[in-house]
Amino acid sequence: MSDSAGTRKPTAEEIEAEIAVTRAHLTSTVDELVTRAQPKEIVRRQGESAKVAFHDATRTPDGELRSERVAAVLAALSALLITVGLIRRRRG
Repeated sequence: MSDSAGTRKPTAEEIEAEIAVTRAHLTSTVDELVTRAQPKEIVRRQGESAKVAFHDATRTPDGELRSERVAAVLAALSALLITVGLIRRRRG
């Protein structure tokens, strides 16, 4: 069969086959979204992202430790802990 533009209309079997392929693709997509939305999966992805960010912040592209950044973070953490300790001592 042809319409006025000369293109062939798909048969019922072709339409059913296309629907089956689309349904399978949609099922796969929904399953993937369900997996991604699970809290354990979100935590796993965030943990992996944090590890990568930490590695990138503390290592050069060659893989060597960026000691100046590590020292700066440790100094800031030490200052924070000392400040918290002093505040608790004054209150207690």
